[in-house]
Amino acid sequence: MKLNCDLGESFGSWKMGLDDQVMPHINMANIACGFHGGDPDVIATTLTLAKINNVTVGAHPSYPDLQGFGRRSMALTTSELTNCIQYQIAALEGMAKIQGLTLSYVKPHGALYNDMMANNDVLATILSAVASYPSKLKLMILATNQADKHIQLAKQFNVELVLEAFADRQYTDEGFLVSRKLDGSVHDKPTILAQVKQLLQTGSVTTRSGKQLMLNAHSLCVHGDNNDAIELIKEIKALCD
Repeated sequence: MKLNCDLGESFGSWKMGLDDQVMPHINMANIACGFHGGDPDVIATTLTLAKINNVTVGAHPSYPDLQGFGRRSMALTTSELTNCIQYQIAALEGMAKIQGLTLSYVKPHGALYNDMMANNDVLATILSAVASYPSKLKLMILATNQADKHIQLAKQFNVELVLEAFADRQYTDEGFLVSRKLDGSVHDKPTILAQVKQLLQTGSVTTRSGKQLMLNAHSLCVHGDNNDAIELIKEIKALCD
């Protein structure tokens, strides 16, 4: 299972994450496009790190919400959301081409990701934006019990999906992430490693209620915000190799 991580989210004098330490241990880099994090210098540096480490590059667009780090929903029209997404993809792809890199996929960030999973109209708009973009790109979404329906919807737009799971989060019976406000929603290290092993061995997770939920995810999202997280990624990578 390929590991993906949200990177390039620093901007100006504000530093977010340990990108240079994460990059050697992942397969896919979701790079911020400037609307929730990232700036031209950070994007260029992150792409260089990806190139050095032979990591697949994806665009990580968000609502235009730099102050809120892309965590606030916005009521955009279909055309506004389409333009917002394609603008960000184009910026990242252009910077990638300068370094001889090819953009492979799109993974929405924060509130946009959550809205996409909760609202089929938003998902359809994002699929349409990706489909009408000149380059052939995949779309990364959360693997849930609705994955078959999401795959069929994506086929209508001729877009291939990358289904992702989360190593550190507890799941609902439907395959959504349990709210961080609830105790136990974010796993500790032993539970993270146990969940990764279960995903690798059976393609499933154990939900908050104790049920076994099949996800059959293609990629696993990890986070590299601190030194402990980097060490954990190394252990997860060892399990996946």
